[in-house]
Amino acid sequence: MDSLNTWSLDWFSFSTLQAFTWSNQLYLYGIALVPLIFLVRWLWRYFYNQKLPVAFAKHETRSSPLTLIRLIPEFLLAIVAVLLLVALARPQKTNEKVEQWTEGIDIMLAIDISQSMQIQDFTPNRLEAAKEVARDFIKGRLQDRIGIVVFSGDAFSLAPLTTDYALLNAYLNELSFDMIESRGTAIGSAMAVVTNRMRESTSKSKVCILLSDGDNTAGNIDPITAAELAAAYNIKTYTIVVGKEGMVPFGKDFFGRPNMVENTVDETTMRKIAEIGSGEFFRVTDQQALLQVFRKIDQLEKAEIKETRFKDTSDFYFIYVRWAIVLFLLWLLLKSTFVSNVLQD
Repeated sequence: MDSLNTWSLDWFSFSTLQAFTWSNQLYLYGIALVPLIFLVRWLWRYFYNQKLPVAFAKHETRSSPLTLIRLIPEFLLAIVAVLLLVALARPQKTNEKVEQWTEGIDIMLAIDISQSMQIQDFTPNRLEAAKEVARDFIKGRLQDRIGIVVFSGDAFSLAPLTTDYALLNAYLNELSFDMIESRGTAIGSAMAVVTNRMRESTSKSKVCILLSDGDNTAGNIDPITAAELAAAYNIKTYTIVVGKEGMVPFGKDFFGRPNMVENTVDETTMRKIAEIGSGEFFRVTDQQALLQVFRKIDQLEKAEIKETRFKDTSDFYFIYVRWAIVLFLLWLLLKSTFVSNVLQD
């Protein structure tokens, strides 16, 4: 609309006029009175103006369409009045911009990559299922800093807290069981690394999501002590235990059939860590349940989104004022003595 030429007839199209917002809409109702006023004016002049008795021959009183030309000045003046009323109604176009922002949350994902995460009660195995839901979780975050800690017999920080979600996905893709040589499950060490990464964070909300399939079997840091240290730094901890109990598939035998192994799960430590960290404990036995847990945490740990709205308003009344001025000058020209006589003759 802004790109239309001032003298374009598109300014009078229904679609253009409909797109406007009107600051003083009351003036638009006055447009309906314009033809009524001019009709009353014409009737007054017709019936009450003094008429001189003049005799004409019958052939001289014949009407002609050309006599309508004398109405052109009146018609122009009516259009000028309508244009001025449109201008007084203040046609405007408003573009509203909305900026969303949030202070963000710091989140550390602590993921178990021990050998038991290869068990295939999840498809294709526990680790790959965890990676998939972690990607989905990261995708749904807005301006939150997220980091990754991995652990088996030891623990280390794979990715620092960052908002570069593409980088985090790249790190998740590289996760493998060979990243740490020492075997076992060092949950206490993982919590210690998480705390070390988050202790200097100034975020109002700090969250750890600890995912494992077993009890603490390695490392030299007690998980409960590590959880208490994390809580001292106001780190809220959610714990997730993955895996079924009983006979579960683990690898394949010589004939390509799945090997079945006995699997036991001790929830005690993970429950205690969640309790100390003022979070929640979850036990999942399939991929859908794991996905639901991450989505629940995603909803629980949403930062408040704040909005700033900007309104950019443009006025277009001057377009109609210019048209009114031009037509008014044309009306003055037509009302001049010479031209008026030509129109009436």
